Amino acid sequence: MSSFACPAPLSPGARVLLGHGSGGTLSADLVRELFLPRFASAELNRLTDAAVVELEGVRVAFTTDAFVVQPTFFPGADIGVLAVNGTVNDLAMMGARPSFLSAAFVLEEGLGLDALVSVVDSMAATADRAGVRLVTGDTKVVERGAADGLYIVTSGIGVVPDGIELGPEHIDVGHAVVVSGPVGSHGVAVMSRRAGIEFDVDVESDSMSLVPLVDSLLEVANVHCLRDATRGGLATVLCELADASGCAIDIDEPRVPVLEPVRSACATLGLDPLYVANEGVFVAVLDASDVAAALEALRAHAGGSAAALLGEVGAGTGVHLRTALGVSRPLRLLSGEQLPRIC
Repeated sequence: MSSFACPAPLSPGARVLLGHGSGGTLSADLVRELFLPRFASAELNRLTDAAVVELEGVRVAFTTDAFVVQPTFFPGADIGVLAVNGTVNDLAMMGARPSFLSAAFVLEEGLGLDALVSVVDSMAATADRAGVRLVTGDTKVVERGAADGLYIVTSGIGVVPDGIELGPEHIDVGHAVVVSGPVGSHGVAVMSRRAGIEFDVDVESDSMSLVPLVDSLLEVANVHCLRDATRGGLATVLCELADASGCAIDIDEPRVPVLEPVRSACATLGLDPLYVANEGVFVAVLDASDVAAALEALRAHAGGSAAALLGEVGAGTGVHLRTALGVSRPLRLLSGEQLPRIC
């Protein structure tokens, strides 16, 4: 049964800020105080990557996402690649097998058709690699200056196999926390192109379908929760999981995989790689006894070769980062916007 609450009053003259799209504190407040009270349902209230609903005895995962990344093209990917992989990955985080996509294109007057063709071609190729079909869509055109060239909104559906039950409510003390790959690459790739910064080694977006990694992981481990570390990065995902599960998460900073060019770029740009967005990395919470098998399965894939055990779920609340010096410090949700328009 749905539980409805009175919507929180809005401050007079309040405005939407870029930080409301960060995936951090402002985003969480917007969702919990404005949207949830007005659209409350058991599925929405879970705040997972996708909703799992039952249709005539079949459990289906359903998700939707909007992509407004700037620039449209960046090292390793473009907005079309993100639109497909981002939606497919949200379904995979519920253990679903992605099947169908929809796409709505918001085009700005004056957009070059060559750019649109390039995006659509890469989007089609990415869907083919991910094993999904785009089966319906829409196109709108807005006035010059109203859309930064191109926005894409995608939705996806997939079937959840019997026996798969994933979500933060299944997290408990003693479980292990694993990350599937190095963090921060996508955010640095987008920011470097946006700012016109060149590094000694090219940093490319990690955007990819996570379905093969998830399939391999589910075959060998008792997995309780999956979450892809997109907006707000690894730290934000860990904070959300700790809050939703009512448990503490303790991780070791030296174990967090970060490519050296990404680490150097973050130092140059004044960014914390733990909070930088990813598009091909997920966090898995699983039985501690299955860690060795899980890491072996993930590392068998090119996209999971740097998979690592981060730490464990403990009693208490919040996320605690153990540094190389042996000092523990809390990780919290971003209070503002570290990298706007990153996906």
